[in-house]
Amino acid sequence: MKAIILAAGMASRLRPLTENTPKSLLKVGERSLLQRSMDALIQNGIRDFVIVTGYLHEMIENFVAETYGDTITVTFIYNDVYDSTNNIYSLWLARPEAEGEEILLLDSDLLYDPQIVAKVLEQKADNVLTLIRHELGEEEMKVVTDANGVIKEISKTCNPADAAGESLGIEKMGKAYTAALYKELDGMMNAEHLENKFYELAFERLIKQGHSYEVIDMTDFFSCELDTVEDFENAKQKIPASLF
Repeated sequence: MKAIILAAGMASRLRPLTENTPKSLLKVGERSLLQRSMDALIQNGIRDFVIVTGYLHEMIENFVAETYGDTITVTFIYNDVYDSTNNIYSLWLARPEAEGEEILLLDSDLLYDPQIVAKVLEQKADNVLTLIRHELGEEEMKVVTDANGVIKEISKTCNPADAAGESLGIEKMGKAYTAALYKELDGMMNAEHLENKFYELAFERLIKQGHSYEVIDMTDFFSCELDTVEDFENAKQKIPASLF
């Protein structure tokens, strides 16, 4: 099992915090977001990492080398057009490492309880998507499920009233799914040039082809996404003492 961490973005909404520091290296307590995530993955047996970098990529590469040395395997992939593409393109660049493989896909801007990783890995289903329930608006990546809890729709534009919750940004994918995913992304990148979309668009397209996720509700565990300075300051106040 490989962990694919997408860490290319500039995080302009977090300025001035990200003027000289990539978002993933911002600290909550004594550890950065990236270190917290990697520690959680290592704690749960993951030793093979692929990190897609972009903005201030040397800082991320140096941090990982200095912090983890040769205790894990890390492949860095550089998105040199990070300032004009979205996370779907960073995921596309990970193709040589992820296609046809079992992976965990994670956004790098998450602050979460490591137990979430354990719960995801415990699931028997090959494809699992984490979800949290709260009041939803236009900005969240919303998830609509059927009566059996299988995803029917995942987007920012669906009706909040129809949604079961927000996608947390941690997915487990089996070999068949990643093979189908990169087949779909091939056309999306090379024929349609959808480099500036969210990767969930590919997930939606795969639903129509018979590939979807089982949803696991992680609302009972601490998690938050950090998009703004206000989010970051709130996270410092809300993080449980046990995780600080």
